[in-house]
Amino acid sequence: MTTATATFGAGCFWGVEARFRKLPGVKEATVGYAGGTTESPTYREVCTDLTGHAEVVQVDYDPETINYEQLLDAFFAMHDPTQVDRQGPDVGRQYRSVIFVHDAAQEAQAKAKVAALASAFSRPIATQVQPAGAFWRAEEYHQRYLEKNAGPFCR
Repeated sequence: MTTATATFGAGCFWGVEARFRKLPGVKEATVGYAGGTTESPTYREVCTDLTGHAEVVQVDYDPETINYEQLLDAFFAMHDPTQVDRQGPDVGRQYRSVIFVHDAAQEAQAKAKVAALASAFSRPIATQVQPAGAFWRAEEYHQRYLEKNAGPFCR
């Protein structure tokens, strides 16, 4: 079986990870940090909003079961792509709406999706499309956080 990788930032990564995990064809969803300048950032460093990283979910998926377009649809359905540097009560660049693309095909599809959705919202789409660089896995206690902890998180 061939797998592919996609990386998305849609606010707090706990809820995003849980939603991607439920999709048929998603083999793994890992929370982490991308898009910043600090190597091996910690959660505390990312929360300062000084490293430039976004909280992201890296999705490994079976493209024969779920395609990138379907992942994009899920991404845009799980957050408000018009909010700039925030999602709900979470504020800061680390919560920005961003798609980190891994190749030219992903870039073309992501940009086309953003353009197609522009007319569906009354405010401009804030989602950034950027080349994927280093992905830094978040601390273990963040992995599968909502499975491990009960509470009113990421409603």
